[in-house]
Amino acid sequence: MDRFFGGHPAMVFLRLAIISMVVGIVLAALGLDAFDVFDSVKRLVVRIYEMGFEAFDWVLRYFFLGAVLVFPIWFIARLLKVARDPDKQKQ
Repeated sequence: MDRFFGGHPAMVFLRLAIISMVVGIVLAALGLDAFDVFDSVKRLVVRIYEMGFEAFDWVLRYFFLGAVLVFPIWFIARLLKVARDPDKQKQ
């Protein structure tokens, strides 16, 4: 379980709760609330549905645009983590 969560589950949930509080404070300072976020996601889903198959093209373009940066950064971070902690990875 620790390996999956990246630490003891209780500590991970505590860290996530603290980060959520900080992000909530920042979003509240920007004038956003949870319902705004949910409404935006709902409008996105409706817009994608209304666009039909054009939506797949739109989603794939943004996916590949983001993936060009995200996947290499993730891969390099994982390689650096493995190189840093070779004994932990064998367990």
